Amino acid sequence: MNRDRKILTGAEMRASEQRAIAAGASEAGLMQAAGTGAADLIAPLVEGRPVLILCGSGNNGGDGYVAAEALRRAGAEVTVAAFAVPGKEPASMAAQAWRGKTQAPQSAKPAAVFVDALFGTGLTRPVGDPYHAELMRLADAAEMRIALDMPSGIDADHGACLSDVARFDRTMAFGALKPSHLLYPAAAFCGQIEVVPLDIDTAAAAAFVLTAPERLESDPAAHKYQRGSVAIAAGAMPGAAWLAARAAQRAGAGFVTVAGNIHAFPPSSLVMRDIGDLKAQRIDAAVVGPGLGQGDDARQAAISFLDLDIPLVIDGDMFSLFSEEHVRLAGRGDIMTPHEGEFVRFFGEVPGSKVDRARAAAMKSGNVIVLKGADTVVASPDGEVAVNEHAHPRLAVAGSGDILAGAIAAERARGRPAFEAACAGVWRHGDAGIRGRDGLIAEDLLELIRQ
Repeated sequence: MNRDRKILTGAEMRASEQRAIAAGASEAGLMQAAGTGAADLIAPLVEGRPVLILCGSGNNGGDGYVAAEALRRAGAEVTVAAFAVPGKEPASMAAQAWRGKTQAPQSAKPAAVFVDALFGTGLTRPVGDPYHAELMRLADAAEMRIALDMPSGIDADHGACLSDVARFDRTMAFGALKPSHLLYPAAAFCGQIEVVPLDIDTAAAAAFVLTAPERLESDPAAHKYQRGSVAIAAGAMPGAAWLAARAAQRAGAGFVTVAGNIHAFPPSSLVMRDIGDLKAQRIDAAVVGPGLGQGDDARQAAISFLDLDIPLVIDGDMFSLFSEEHVRLAGRGDIMTPHEGEFVRFFGEVPGSKVDRARAAAMKSGNVIVLKGADTVVASPDGEVAVNEHAHPRLAVAGSGDILAGAIAAERARGRPAFEAACAGVWRHGDAGIRGRDGLIAEDLLELIRQ
């Protein structure tokens, strides 16, 4: 699995910069690299239009001054708007090196291209006036809006908007992505993200962006069981189990069994069995929870699957059935796929960002956690986290989660470790949504996943 696209929290980014400085880099050199790198990416977007850069008095402002001077030297018409001159190095040095025009924001005229270098990633409180009023005025009047490192008004670590935020077309992330570039609601305001490379060590980052999984090639001589055998628990709403079963088939499982309430199913290529018969069958992974129900029958079916001692994808009704008995699901190395409501129902109110919460739940439960949503987070018990940006809002339809559970189970049954199986299933599910069309329903995802 490709882990090259790292995600660094503010603290991790500062630690990476300090390691670079300890190894011989300078803070001024890093600022110069950030500002000029941003200018290199901005210059092709300007297309002869005037540029206004709103600079703060901290390091993000320093990056803005460097970018302004680089754009001016490249021939762009650039103006800097600043409430105050930076008082500390290296930002003050960057401001002194700026050779263009500087105005007070209150008197600055809007420009076609607006660059936000006001606060960046260090913000922990709402943006107050006059900063906020002028930021919004100048941003709203621009044809193109670009943020340096992070749109001002966003908490870089938690995906939270601390005040009203302008909606940007591009964000230039310095050194690495930050959590709020991917976590909602903040991610909706960042636009297209481009990373400005810096000479810093990001190897210690525990989070990364999900990328396409490597293909699992089947042996041409393999029989159906060697491609993975998946079992699906069917309960009160058997249609959910049918979707999960079909998804497992389309995602590559060689043999799929539906056990439990099987009477509503068209047989097709699915095998129907009583749950008690599964012990005599080879099963490599199973899905339990979609449409299972809440009564005694559902609970007994769930326990029967838990007693099989096979890798499980735990979904849906399982988070209600065992919300008071965490020990039943703990420490198994399974994959749990809650949406936000199910997560809170089972794990309670866990503090922190979505990344923090998923990681804490994975470490506490001993299972891989897939915390679903527009910004699905996959966390392993050892602390590793992946965030998915490869998805589409059209996936928010009934049955979509059942499809995801089946796809993950197929990846697990075919031999991927739990964390990698979860990541592969999430990416493929998101990719199917991207390739779908408006009006998509869950059944449409089955053919899209196969493709």
